[in-house]
Amino acid sequence: MTIGTSAQTYDIYISDAGNFNNPPWQIVKFDQNGENPEVFIDQELAWPQDILFIEDQGIVLISNLSNGKISRYDAETGDYIDDFATGINGPTRMKVGSDGLLYVLQWSGTSPVLRYQLDGTYVDEYTDAGVNQSIGIDWDAEGSLYISSYGGGKVQEFDGSGIDQGAFISSNLAGPTNVWFQDSGDLMVVDYNGGTVDHFDGDGNYIGPFMTGLSQPEGVAFLPNGDILIGNGGNGSVKRFDSDGIFIEDIIPAGSGNLLTPNAVVLRENALGLGESITSAEEVLVNSVGRVFTIMSELVEQLDSIEVLDTSGRSVYRSNITDEVVWKAASVSKGIYTLILFKEGEAIHSQKILVEDK
Repeated sequence: MTIGTSAQTYDIYISDAGNFNNPPWQIVKFDQNGENPEVFIDQELAWPQDILFIEDQGIVLISNLSNGKISRYDAETGDYIDDFATGINGPTRMKVGSDGLLYVLQWSGTSPVLRYQLDGTYVDEYTDAGVNQSIGIDWDAEGSLYISSYGGGKVQEFDGSGIDQGAFISSNLAGPTNVWFQDSGDLMVVDYNGGTVDHFDGDGNYIGPFMTGLSQPEGVAFLPNGDILIGNGGNGSVKRFDSDGIFIEDIIPAGSGNLLTPNAVVLRENALGLGESITSAEEVLVNSVGRVFTIMSELVEQLDSIEVLDTSGRSVYRSNITDEVVWKAASVSKGIYTLILFKEGEAIHSQKILVEDK
């Protein structure tokens, strides 16, 4: 069994909020260098907020604040299919949780977090309390849920059952949008009104600014090398920072692709070139579901390293190849991850794996 050596590539998808509650609205696709923009979606949009690809269904979901809908599109062509969910009080961020359900935030009123099956079937109101103008979502390593309130200038905490634990952060924020936890347990908060990304420790204490020089930031994506992309709504650009928060470049310059207000930034991997003899996930991994994942022994000598990414593109594990490659996923939450194999420094194979307690 052999593996080919075609390098992994990805595209960058940007949600453009246009003039907020007034068009033009669009989803724009760029290559991984931030070049060659093309309009991917411009149908059935109404102040779009987030982009979520569901690869095994071949679809992409777009949340729309103004019409209360999450719309479903073809993941390859961008053609509108139908409405995934309706009657939502201004859907903003969407994220798949460790239970395999879709968590949806609501902007209008003081509304709870909603859950849906990935076919659009409504499940429940997950949280026992609402968060006004909720627009950022992430979980800590213990499974507690954190929701940012743009209008409230805070981050609210809920336990693993959705029970309100009060404000986790209630100061040093002017208008928080996206949030994410680092591997250290520290929390990063994008402050739209403050023009910064702010750094808090695992107890909610303010450490200081992590990124500066931003204007109306919203939308976050993580590159395979650890660099971070931030949508910069003030001038319609996307900025690239290293993992220490140091500015590198405008990967998408102001106005490229006619961007007005980038408010979601999402990466999507392109297909990788594989040796013809690899025909299925089972021929790469001993198993693709569980808590222990082992690379087939006959492939080990062909590889340099492996990496595992979560659904937001963050690296949760990376290791150089030894005589045997085993990833023990004991320290991560249940859910879908991406395993990437490297040969001679290039990503050559990528596949989804499911971490769950069997």
